[in-house]
Amino acid sequence: MSGEQMLPSFPGGTALTRLGVYDWEASDGLCGGSPHMHTASTEAYLVLAGTGQVETIRPAGHAVHDLAPGDLLWFSPGTIHRLINTDGLDLLVIMQNAGLPEAGDAVLTFPADIVGDRDNYARAALLPGPETGTINVGKAARARRDAAMAGYVRLKKAVLAGDASAVEEFHRDAVQLVKSRVPDWRALWSRTVAAEAVRTEEWLNALEEGDYCHLKRAAVARSRQAPVEGSFGMCGRLHTWEPGEMAG
Repeated sequence: MSGEQMLPSFPGGTALTRLGVYDWEASDGLCGGSPHMHTASTEAYLVLAGTGQVETIRPAGHAVHDLAPGDLLWFSPGTIHRLINTDGLDLLVIMQNAGLPEAGDAVLTFPADIVGDRDNYARAALLPGPETGTINVGKAARARRDAAMAGYVRLKKAVLAGDASAVEEFHRDAVQLVKSRVPDWRALWSRTVAAEAVRTEEWLNALEEGDYCHLKRAAVARSRQAPVEGSFGMCGRLHTWEPGEMAG
């Protein structure tokens, strides 16, 4: 086996993003981001600074989870979630299946007539490009948040009344939106997350045989925070990292 060093993959096929949650006031008087859910990825929030809450809606009901520095909360696909910023909420977001959320894994809680129509949804979810200017992109992101809140308020009201059918309808419509993308997602997942699992199995097999050749290829990588100002995400301003490189 070659001793050539290769860039190690980031642990577990996950992705990290730093998120400064929006302080924009919504229709219910609370400040925060756009309610949405993920269809194929588990998401985690590690609170770096500030305080807030995350509201969750599942078929089992509605819940409110307080967030303070040091808190770590995560939730599986199908959990509709809304971040609320009460005082400078700053998070490190850890996302399973790096690449899938960027490829459309997340579905915003727009009203049913939007979520139920692929073209309507695509128009409602799209933000203008950065070349239009920060102010214009920010206004569009806020309008998108408000549109998602309109659907979210209906879902929350139904669940609080003991009616889970609205959540089931949203789940059904969300799946119809994303199902055509699954072949591309599967290919991406196979190249990244699944490949990491296979690599780990190879390491375990080697260790069981007393083979340590893979240890000779030990490597260190680092990634620098992207130099651009935080882009507008669903829930706040995003600070991402550039692709990794060998650290010598």
